[in-house]
Amino acid sequence: MLVHRRPQATAGLDGARLTGPTVARYAVGSIGTAGFSTLPGLVLIYYLTDTLGVAAAAAGGIVAVAKLWDVVIDPLIGATSDRSRRRRGSRRPLMLIGAHALPVFFAVTFAVPTGLPSPTDAVWVAVAFLLAATAFSLFQVPYIALPAELTGHYDERTRLLTARVVVLTVGILVFGAGGPALREVGGTPRIGYLIMGVVAGGVIGVSLLIASRSAPVSQVATDTQITDETSSPAAAYRSAAAVLRRSRPLRLLLGAFLLQGLATGLMLADGQYVATWVLGDEAAVSYLFVALIGPAVLFAPIWGAVARRIGKESGFAIATTLFAVASVSLVLLHWTPGWWVYPVIGFAGAAYAGMQSLPMAMVPDVITHDAHTHGQNSAGVIGGVWTAGETTGMALGAVALTAVLAVGGYVSSDADATEVTQPTGALWAMVIGFSVIPAALAVVSLLLITRYPLRRNDIDGRVADV
Repeated sequence: MLVHRRPQATAGLDGARLTGPTVARYAVGSIGTAGFSTLPGLVLIYYLTDTLGVAAAAAGGIVAVAKLWDVVIDPLIGATSDRSRRRRGSRRPLMLIGAHALPVFFAVTFAVPTGLPSPTDAVWVAVAFLLAATAFSLFQVPYIALPAELTGHYDERTRLLTARVVVLTVGILVFGAGGPALREVGGTPRIGYLIMGVVAGGVIGVSLLIASRSAPVSQVATDTQITDETSSPAAAYRSAAAVLRRSRPLRLLLGAFLLQGLATGLMLADGQYVATWVLGDEAAVSYLFVALIGPAVLFAPIWGAVARRIGKESGFAIATTLFAVASVSLVLLHWTPGWWVYPVIGFAGAAYAGMQSLPMAMVPDVITHDAHTHGQNSAGVIGGVWTAGETTGMALGAVALTAVLAVGGYVSSDADATEVTQPTGALWAMVIGFSVIPAALAVVSLLLITRYPLRRNDIDGRVADV
């Protein structure tokens, strides 16, 4: 790209302390991201298999297609976001489009009319969820790119992303516990899911609109001789591939986060099955969420303090290790399901807070490092790559669960079916998907974290060209 006049730097990039309103506006967007990430991961597969009567493998395919679509469009959205930043001075326009569209498609996903055949139900959900995922990416990709433009300071980025994760974990708690509770208000499963979709979609939309105001606006280039190297889809994909090739920190951090997204996505999707069939109480999924997210709210600031003392990468490794230990111990659920599961999940939740806040705070550092080593700001492209990897990991977790359940012989049923009995293999599949597999994925991700090269002195004093 040839730009003969550089845009004016955004306030905060000199390393000055971020204002409270800036941090608050940015962090509140995580209420929406929590809702869209949590509720589909928690109830969508269960909605398909146990309300609409869709086979487990087909339900997993619906989620997989939507998330593969994310992989296709996120680099394009990232490149478009960078163009908007250069030409309009802000990433806000795309964020606003996503904020307005997402509530509508989210509600429609859970609004399948009664009386349709099961294949038609599946198509309805597939199309609506695909559109909802597209709207979410329009917001999320530029949202991920913003911290690098809001501040260039290593510890201020930790502060900003810690605030975001505190709000994120509160949002996960509210949606994870409140979503299933709203579902029960409807009287019948279909009406309950519709109420849940409408109410949750409205809350998501409001939070995204507020967060869109955090996108900074700067002076745009006035020279008309601009050649945009990401002006076509092919060029956007080449830019995404190029940034992955040239940035070793991005590859390592994204690989670790993707594996952990796979682990947590598997546990999220499995929570309802574990509650219903292992603990014997469908409503226990809300208690599982409280056990997981309550400690995460308290520990996110603690992990921020740990990062300031020993570095983000070291804190990330410690959090991952603790999560793996807690997860693998949950295999005991197969023999002795009971109250003891809640404090163990609480321990995993404390570690989960670090696994969320610290890598998110490391992404702006990767953007800064890439801008200084490559000589060009690609925050939007990196945001697109990151979002594609993050959503792919979470989605593959749900898909992996359907595969594990299918191998175990899980019996699907619709809302009007008589009570079914699950075979022993299906019960084993639920427990393993909730414990051993997530722990193993966390251990593999730890191998990548230990190779991550960036440290505080690689970031402080540098300001990305944004």
